[in-house]
Amino acid sequence: METLVFLFGLLGNITTGLVYLSPAKTFWEIVKRRTTGDYESIPYICKLVNAYMWVYYGVLKPDSVLVATVNGFGGAAEIAYIIIFLKFAPPRMKARTAIMFAISDAAFPAAVVLVTQLTLDSEQQIEVAGFLSLCFSMVAYASPLSAMIPNGSGFLLGTSQLVLYAVYWKPKASHKVRTISGDDEHLEDQLLSDSSSRSHEN
Repeated sequence: METLVFLFGLLGNITTGLVYLSPAKTFWEIVKRRTTGDYESIPYICKLVNAYMWVYYGVLKPDSVLVATVNGFGGAAEIAYIIIFLKFAPPRMKARTAIMFAISDAAFPAAVVLVTQLTLDSEQQIEVAGFLSLCFSMVAYASPLSAMIPNGSGFLLGTSQLVLYAVYWKPKASHKVRTISGDDEHLEDQLLSDSSSRSHEN
């Protein structure tokens, strides 16, 4: 059983490593063209902080060396991507990427490590690191949407409008025309005549 767990863990790590290597072709094109073009740096900023959190979790949790090593490799790859991006990005994009890198990939991970080490016991450190790792994994895999939805507030407001529309939308009642024929027609005439006679009696 332990061998099976190890094999699945190894396969998972290989897959993770391939995911980290997947942007290599994109950055090779950036180097050849000497420009980042329309590419965004947000996915690589997010994937780097995600790698940091998993490395921290792998270091804290016993028997998680593979988690730490593969994400350490991924972190190194993401740093290389960001360096290439900074080298070939236009000035405005370069400045924005540098600011995001300083906040998200330098200040934030350092603050997480410092706060957890000084205020939490070992079990709590593992729990917090695991929770942050899961959160940033979701952020990292959603980050490529930044290329399609650069306006984050607009995306959130548009999503809210769609949710509200789905909640409160009610279909209009359809107007169906029923054809009366045969016995139904005679029955309707009789009901109308009975109703008219009762109104005269009153």
